[in-house]
Amino acid sequence: MNIPFLSNWRKRRGAAFGVAVLSAGDADADTGDVTGLLAECELLRSQAEQSGVELDDTAASLAALDQLLPRWRDDEEILPWLGNDAGLYLGTVIVRTVRGAAWEIFPGGHPVVRLASGREIDVVADGHTWAATGAPELSQVYAEVAEV
Repeated sequence: MNIPFLSNWRKRRGAAFGVAVLSAGDADADTGDVTGLLAECELLRSQAEQSGVELDDTAASLAALDQLLPRWRDDEEILPWLGNDAGLYLGTVIVRTVRGAAWEIFPGGHPVVRLASGREIDVVADGHTWAATGAPELSQVYAEVAEV
């Protein structure tokens, strides 16, 4: 839904971007559950499928996403959600393919990817930037992380 006065308000103040993952306080929760939850990325998967791109959790699928026509940039309601999904998908590919990479959930629920070196990658921020501007490309972020 496009509401003109709301669109103008968001432009002046900036829309809230981000994703939070909160648990019910179970410290022994299976990390696979969190990984599976973060890997869903339904909106991104739907957009990719409509464009004939299969998201198979590989670096090649990140390169394919980088080649999509960014039709979502015209829709201010979908843009932040797609940015979240793009970041979570980038994180999913990193966690599944880069040795020692794992999700870490900060207090407040903000997910980042921690590499074996201790470096933290704010993949959600990268996803938002990619969705809004196309840069940095998801495959470029992956390549930088994978070579560390």
